[in-house]
Amino acid sequence: MGKTAEKPEFAWLSDPEVFAVNALPAHSDHRFFLNEAEAESGQSSLKQSLNGAWRLVWSKNAELRNRNFYQLGFDESGMDTVEVPSNLEVLGYGQPQYVNIQYPWDGSEETKLKTPLRDNPVAGYVKHFTLDEGLRGKRVILSFQGVASAMYVWVNGTFVGYGEDSFTPSEFDVTDCLQEGDNKLAVEVFKYSSASYLEDQDFWRLSGIFRDVDLYAIPLAHIQDLRVTSTLDDDYREGKLTVQYQAVGEAEKVLLRLYDLDGQVYESQTNDFAETGTFTMDQLKINAWSSEQPVLYKAELILEDSGRVLEVVPLKLGFRTFEIKNRLMLLNGKRIVFKGVNRHEFDCRRGRAVTEADMLWDIKFLKQHNINAVRTSHYPNQSRWYELCDQYGIYLIDEVNLESHGSWNKLTKVEPSWNVPGSRPEWLENVIFRANNMLQRDKNHPAILIWSLGNESYAGDDIGRMGEFIKKNDPTRVVHYEGVTWNRDYDFITEVESRMYAKPKEIEEYLTSNPPKPYISCEYAHAMGNSTGGLQLYTALEKYPQYQGGFIWDYIDQGLAAKNSQGQEYLAYGGDFDDRPNDGEFCGNGIVYADRKASPKARAVKELYSNLKLTIDSEKATVKNDNLFADTSDYDFVLTLLCDGRVVAEQTYHLDIVAQDKQNLPLPKTPELAGELVWHLDARLKTDQPWAKRGFVVASAEYLLPETRVKEPEKAELPDFRIINGDFNLGVWANGLKALFSKDKGGLISLKYADRELIKQKPRLTFWRALTDNDRGAGYGFDMAMWENAGKFAKQTDFQVTLTENGAEISYDFLLPVGQDLRATVTYTVDRTGTIGVKAVFPGADKLPDLPEFGLELALPRDFDHFAYYGKGPEENYLDRQAGSFLGSWTSSVTGNVAPYLRPQETGNREGLRKLAIFDQQGNGVLFSAATKPFSGSVLPCSTAQLEAADHWFDLPDSEYSWVKLLAAQMGVGGDDSWGAPVHDAYLLPSSKPYELNFTISPFSLS
Repeated sequence: MGKTAEKPEFAWLSDPEVFAVNALPAHSDHRFFLNEAEAESGQSSLKQSLNGAWRLVWSKNAELRNRNFYQLGFDESGMDTVEVPSNLEVLGYGQPQYVNIQYPWDGSEETKLKTPLRDNPVAGYVKHFTLDEGLRGKRVILSFQGVASAMYVWVNGTFVGYGEDSFTPSEFDVTDCLQEGDNKLAVEVFKYSSASYLEDQDFWRLSGIFRDVDLYAIPLAHIQDLRVTSTLDDDYREGKLTVQYQAVGEAEKVLLRLYDLDGQVYESQTNDFAETGTFTMDQLKINAWSSEQPVLYKAELILEDSGRVLEVVPLKLGFRTFEIKNRLMLLNGKRIVFKGVNRHEFDCRRGRAVTEADMLWDIKFLKQHNINAVRTSHYPNQSRWYELCDQYGIYLIDEVNLESHGSWNKLTKVEPSWNVPGSRPEWLENVIFRANNMLQRDKNHPAILIWSLGNESYAGDDIGRMGEFIKKNDPTRVVHYEGVTWNRDYDFITEVESRMYAKPKEIEEYLTSNPPKPYISCEYAHAMGNSTGGLQLYTALEKYPQYQGGFIWDYIDQGLAAKNSQGQEYLAYGGDFDDRPNDGEFCGNGIVYADRKASPKARAVKELYSNLKLTIDSEKATVKNDNLFADTSDYDFVLTLLCDGRVVAEQTYHLDIVAQDKQNLPLPKTPELAGELVWHLDARLKTDQPWAKRGFVVASAEYLLPETRVKEPEKAELPDFRIINGDFNLGVWANGLKALFSKDKGGLISLKYADRELIKQKPRLTFWRALTDNDRGAGYGFDMAMWENAGKFAKQTDFQVTLTENGAEISYDFLLPVGQDLRATVTYTVDRTGTIGVKAVFPGADKLPDLPEFGLELALPRDFDHFAYYGKGPEENYLDRQAGSFLGSWTSSVTGNVAPYLRPQETGNREGLRKLAIFDQQGNGVLFSAATKPFSGSVLPCSTAQLEAADHWFDLPDSEYSWVKLLAAQMGVGGDDSWGAPVHDAYLLPSSKPYELNFTISPFSLS
């Protein structure tokens, strides 16, 4: 319980009933200023930051710690200097450790509720400060915004208090401890405590003072806490405002001013000063707040005495109503669909000490990718995050700092024999304390629509009581908890049906069974490594009214910047710091890399999450506006016609389509052109927005005309043609081509144009891709293992040469090492123009595992380090992840084609390839062209085998080649989850089916 004590007790660390000593009650995170000039500038004389350089003495465990560091007169000359806020482990103090479900001490200590641990690192922090002028002579509060996981605090040698709950503020009144001149603040932080049983989140286990530390002064009169309720009336047309406040000190009156969007006073009220009070305004002519139109109104609470301003509290108000009616979640009367992500606070260099710059980057990325919602997995975030979400329009599920996954889920089995908090009375006040900390601090943010009672903590009476507490204290929002899916006796806790990683068919079964609650997936589409395939199967469920969206796991990879033994910097994952136990690269689940660069997965998310649904057919383009409130007047709609990937016509439309309506655009007459024609439609921003510049594309669509217009080749005299039939090799010379086909080595071993050798490794059959994280999780390495060496060790059984009128046909038969008489063929056709046709055929076989892929892999010279293609782009895409990829002419570098997932795996593929040119700096190289139908493929600086063998990117050799894959098909990457979910059937390659790859090889030059 929260309690008062004069001296610290070590036993508090292991007592779940002691979690706050001498701490002040939680309150709203409103800002306050001494006068209106300060409020306008945003600079308060009542606040003093203690961020910056602190002294530190760190100990491996509690027995070794220096117990006297907090005392006045202690010799600090031997202490280190560190920056606050920060996480200690990323500064080199102790060991970062990544674990998912298991507790970090599992196997080293008894797991069941035993604290403190023997190996419990302790940090002694010291900060010296002189009180700023604006704080002198006033009551002074010391505020810690985030400390992991337990802390003891002293000021000038006097014990101040004790605090847990790493992700919400701990505040202490230090007025009586302060002195003139220098003051010494000392904080002893323990990495582990009883709180650690409630903070078993899937993240790096990091400790220290990782959020802001401040002092603030209480003026003569002060708004200590306030609750703002800004909603709409029953018709959702006018606003209603209630402001309840608690005040301390002495003043004459309290004023509330509400301003309109032009900055003029819209309405004002005055109350006589009292410790508690309420303002109410209704029938307000306002614009409602939503993600689409995040309209915020300015208001001020002002404390006055005899005409003198004593305090100003600025408010940003968003008027909106969120409710459940008729088993639907409604925002301002409209059925909402959450197009969300889960987001850890994370930075690859600072750990969880994220900056405002990080947050702004994230906000803009979310808006640019049509992501309208975030679940604060799995703890309350910094207050600034909520302000930005209010401002930019991001819906929030705000989550209590609670996860006890390792106490009930053991080796994938549900075993809650010692689950915490469960129904244990000793944990009840602790978890309600955490819920109250979140609710009181964050209650005034319009972006928050749902309170979440934590994550993966099973169920029980304690969480039930948390839910009752929140519902009683805030009936204006919805209460969410997914954990009841493990114990349906507690279904009453959650107001929504929330599941993790349910498959699309499972969700559809729920939605079609007359369900009692609206549905969301609080975690789905596990974006680990090369993933997020099949996301379209989930977004297609939006046709069911009670399907109200989901939150992708997750937003950002948790890779920590590190250096290997050669001094190369890389992004590390579990185990790279010799952390044991660990859960490896399972921390790499983001659609954003840990260094805040977008991954190719984000393109599919952007397209599928868009509220503007664009489609094109043979007659028309259609724009469907799925916004709830906003029309389309902020966009230009640009229709282009492409011929073989190049724009040949363009037209811009200005459409004003109201929310939930659509409009058709007849297609212009298609001109007669030789080549493949594609209509493409973009929705582009008409003006600059706070999150993107004018012209930014928010949604797109394309339509490939069914009739491909092929230019007839001109008749020409055929050049000379020579065949040299040697004992071991067959040579073919034609129009500058010199090709050599080995009779016993199974293929094209030399390819020269203008006497330059282009082939470094002959084309070889490939059936195998470097396993993705999802492949490993689904057990495909075991199930499909026979295909890994099927191409590598294919045995040539026949070689045939047939002369034709225009050239020669060279055919190879291969017996595959798969335990049955299964053969594949590769046929080369060389004509007199110097073009080589290649056809690889897999005939299909019964009772064999699905194929990862089928095609050919070969190596070109290393200086062929660029490529251009006509196909789906601009970034990698796969059979089940093509949303956001469009036909066009695209370019890339070979090294730039690698998507840097935390662990090396399959990467760089493009679907729908018509042409693929690979060339050197002078623009000379080789062209692969589809002969009958488009193929897929990649160009990489490493081979499949090299990727497969590497655990980190620095494990890859400095290759001498550019590796090319040309494929008839590759199976999808999957993404429902990464621990067993298979790729959906529609995106698999059954081995019973035949597959054929057909393309041509010819010289290429950019000039």
